[in-house]
Amino acid sequence: MRETPLHFRTITEIAEEIATKQLSPVDVTDATLQRIDQLDGQLKSYATVTVEQSMAAAQAAAREINAGMYRGPLHGVPIAVKDLCFTKNIRTMGGVEVLAGHVPAYDSTVITKLAAAGAVLLGKLNLTEGAMGGYNRNFDIPKNPWNPDRWTGSSSSGSGVATAAGLCFGSLGSDTGGSIRFPAAACSVVGIKPTWGRVSRYGVLALAESMDHVGPMTRSVADAGIILEAIAGFDPNDPTSLPDPVPNMLEGIGQGIRGVRIGFDENYATNGIDTELADAVRAGVKVLADQGAEIVEVELPDVDEYVSAWPTLCATEAVVAHAAFYPFRRDAYGPWFQGWLDMGAKVTGTEYAKANNLRAACTGHLRRVFSEIDVLVCPSMSAPPHAITPEILYGAYEPREPKFQRFTVPFDYNGAPTLSVPCGMNSEGLPLSIQFVGKHLTEPLLCRVGHAYENATPWHNLHPDV
Repeated sequence: MRETPLHFRTITEIAEEIATKQLSPVDVTDATLQRIDQLDGQLKSYATVTVEQSMAAAQAAAREINAGMYRGPLHGVPIAVKDLCFTKNIRTMGGVEVLAGHVPAYDSTVITKLAAAGAVLLGKLNLTEGAMGGYNRNFDIPKNPWNPDRWTGSSSSGSGVATAAGLCFGSLGSDTGGSIRFPAAACSVVGIKPTWGRVSRYGVLALAESMDHVGPMTRSVADAGIILEAIAGFDPNDPTSLPDPVPNMLEGIGQGIRGVRIGFDENYATNGIDTELADAVRAGVKVLADQGAEIVEVELPDVDEYVSAWPTLCATEAVVAHAAFYPFRRDAYGPWFQGWLDMGAKVTGTEYAKANNLRAACTGHLRRVFSEIDVLVCPSMSAPPHAITPEILYGAYEPREPKFQRFTVPFDYNGAPTLSVPCGMNSEGLPLSIQFVGKHLTEPLLCRVGHAYENATPWHNLHPDV
């Protein structure tokens, strides 16, 4: 008898069983849809569940596999996507009331690529309004499967919840200021924010286009690499997508990390940070050293000064993204996002230029730091998931301390790839997360480092009791 139930197995595990016909995509999809039906009424991770389309896709996958036309490790595997990604003839709402009736006539590039890989789309996942901080009252709020009274990590919250709770085998999220890393950390799953431009944003509702990233959330590092490889690549529909060839994201994943130069700035990673989280990250650095990595002491600037420019940049670009509805349908937005757009509308060109100069300065400092190392290690966020209240979820926009995004925004600024991996549980049973940051286009190396860490620790084997 297997120790791990079907719904908590990794893509890597079930892909092998599907490929060898030990498991049928139809049975896996049906079991996952049943689990969604049983549990998502309380977890509220899905905005839309596509039962008929999912079963039809699973049946098609089974026919292809039985005919010897196996496409690869996502073939017949049930996944879900954040409800920002356009899906033809399936509503895409972005958590925004003004888009409640929005049914795209075409698929986003990431959806097209997942379909080409043979993945089975289960549905669309809930998120904060417009992929920012608060929720619209007309949309469900995902519940953290580890503790329903705790934060689910903001924007890609449905993606984190569904992946952690076994309501899909992997998902897509997006990250503009931390929204892959925050829900990965809050829900104890793996998340990759790819190099900016590695994944096409065509057909993905924007928040701030110069910082938006689309990436995978999964229950293992290898699984994240599998999904990333499937969705990456140049897209003529997105001129910002990178022309660089897509590598095998899992190449060398099992060869260890001996000699890899991993940078660690203890002050940056632990000063003013939750004590248990700081201790878990220090323990993670020791694990890496024990695996043969070379730990290099580095010194980052006080990035909080630069992070403080992010709201100006993001809110201003959000106004551009919502120009079709704001300001003439301003009252349709919830208080949080309404306040965000109002703030962005008041930003002057001079203020935006000053904020952009701070972004450039932060990127320059990081370039210097990375000249000495291959990977940087730090927390994914500054504390375990905090307690939530109706005011936090539905209330007006309230500024946050820069340290809240200390470990996320700098790498949205410079577009560097990041990998978040579970690194423990605190004394209250809440998830902790470690982050690995790489140079541009080094996602295979990040997967290799994360895989080595994962194999040397037990945290990826823990699942919420739902």
